[in-house]
Amino acid sequence: MPVEVRIDDLIRLEMVDVFERDEPLKGIAKRLSKEGLVEHFNQKHGIFTLTRLANGDCLYLDRKTRLCTVYAKRPDTCRNHPHVGPRPGYCAYQQKTAAR
Repeated sequence: MPVEVRIDDLIRLEMVDVFERDEPLKGIAKRLSKEGLVEHFNQKHGIFTLTRLANGDCLYLDRKTRLCTVYAKRPDTCRNHPHVGPRPGYCAYQQKTAAR
């Protein structure tokens, strides 16, 4: 599941310093891409997509526990999931309850 973030999220995640907020986002995206932290940048909307692991998992998802390793600093996208997005209230990863 791709995680889309904005500059405030990157600052909270400590990927970007506060003083960089006024720098061109395209330059920040280029740097983060070289560092392997961002896989895509939508310049029109100012949205960065965090790099995913080969299996599609978020960069910050622990492989063993399946818990977020940056939970206290997680992006707004994660904080508001599944209440916002293309299908509000829907989460593809929720366990299905057995029908009785």
